[in-house]
Amino acid sequence: MRFDDILIHIGEFGFYQKRLYLLLCMPAISVGCYMMMLVILMATPVHRCQIPGYENDTYALQNDNHGLLVNASIPLAAEDEDFLYDKCHMYTCNNGGSALSCPVQNRTRVKCSSWVYDKLTFHETFTSKTNLVCGESLKTSHTQMIFYFGVLVGDLGFGMIADIIGRKITLYVTILILIGSAFGVAWSPTWVTFVILEFVIGAANHGAFIICCVLGLEMVGPSKRVWAGILVHAFFALGLVYLVGMGYFLRDWFWVQIAVVAPCVLFLSYWFVVPESPRWLISQGRYSDADKVIERAARVNKKPLPPSMMKVNQEKNEDSNGRIWHLFSHKVLLLRTLIVYFNWAVVSMIYYGVTMHTGNMNGDFYLNFFLLAIVEFPAYFISIALLDRWGRKRTHCACMLLGGIACICTIFPVIFGGPDLQPLTLTLAIFGKIGAAGAFGVIYVFSAELFPTVVRNAGMGSSSCVARVGGMLAPYVASSGDLVGGKFGKALPLVIFGAFSVSAGLLCLLLPETLHKKLPETIEDGVNFNKGSKKDLYEKSLSI
Repeated sequence: MRFDDILIHIGEFGFYQKRLYLLLCMPAISVGCYMMMLVILMATPVHRCQIPGYENDTYALQNDNHGLLVNASIPLAAEDEDFLYDKCHMYTCNNGGSALSCPVQNRTRVKCSSWVYDKLTFHETFTSKTNLVCGESLKTSHTQMIFYFGVLVGDLGFGMIADIIGRKITLYVTILILIGSAFGVAWSPTWVTFVILEFVIGAANHGAFIICCVLGLEMVGPSKRVWAGILVHAFFALGLVYLVGMGYFLRDWFWVQIAVVAPCVLFLSYWFVVPESPRWLISQGRYSDADKVIERAARVNKKPLPPSMMKVNQEKNEDSNGRIWHLFSHKVLLLRTLIVYFNWAVVSMIYYGVTMHTGNMNGDFYLNFFLLAIVEFPAYFISIALLDRWGRKRTHCACMLLGGIACICTIFPVIFGGPDLQPLTLTLAIFGKIGAAGAFGVIYVFSAELFPTVVRNAGMGSSSCVARVGGMLAPYVASSGDLVGGKFGKALPLVIFGAFSVSAGLLCLLLPETLHKKLPETIEDGVNFNKGSKKDLYEKSLSI
């Protein structure tokens, strides 16, 4: 008897699963914080060179109508009507006097050695603390790249480890690593230490998220997998709201870091309350351990469990153990995996690409951040409402088409419009974000249902790795218009985002539908999934 059959009898989403699922969703709040943490920690405040002899620099910087207007600062262009000034150089007086009163002919242009930062939005960031500006400014981009590379490594590494040694042990290891490295970041003395620890945080943080998603899906029945697969992303968005709230009230990178890592200490108690996945235990032949978890779930759910239910299929199957390369061992699995990977990459690309676009809105930093966070909630709940009605692949396709077409339509106000059409541009960009966020939620459910149990964690981890590559490519696509120039150059990135999104959405229609289907357990199950043969009884629709 397969595990899905057992869940139908003991409760697909009873009190036991609800309690466990809520516990597994809580780390997603921290994951959401860390995935966007560097936006605040590495933010570059408005700044200029610190001018010797000029008192109250910070006050002048904040209150000057043009931001950086000081006599000793260097205009980028004399005709610049916006009064933009060079932030990396200043004038010194050749005779040693004050540059403020020195004649122009006696001034010399020199590089800054110290800076003054606007403290209106941020009291201090790691960037302002370590002066990662001017010649050091690329280090902020390097830090984000290394963090997401850590996410990639963690998804792949911890995903495979979880399939080998189990979900529970791997989850606890990631929590320990995350807490240690996150506290260490708050006291990082140098940029090198900071970036190494951020790499570790990226690996442990998202590695834990993948495990929580998979473990949550594996403990619920087929009719409840939609809620289990997408609702966790609402907790991810809740983490973004928590992060912007801490940023708004604390305004200091050190205290924001502490405010995010401190609640993670509570996750240390998970060793005593989170069980191992029964699906994984059965796939490893540990039937007695799986029986204990199933019996406890039935008891808490107050459901009777006949003795015959415990006789899970213990026949030897040479496919009972799987590795990630088995996803490429058959042409059916190969094609299916490549389509899934492509969709993960494009979803990530358009998600971050649209986020970067809307992040350039004028206005309050924290308000813009908040708007970008809350727009994800309707996206996830709309996806939940549609998944059981339209199915996985049609819902995912619709989200991708919505995001892609919204990005493509942004071309028109960009090329033909002006400032008066900016609200329309913003509205289209937000619809693009809704489509991308909804697709992100769907692809987690869709992928987890397509990958067999024996390689599910590895498959999800490798898919998330591909998604990180898409996220890393997003800024390069966004800057591709600079090579073309003109209004078409401004529209080119949107064309690329939209075209990729539409293409990925249409390709996913080649994947089998998983709605109301039992999860494939072995590699053979995955190959035969959706073929409709008599021997593949596991695939037939469940009676709900």
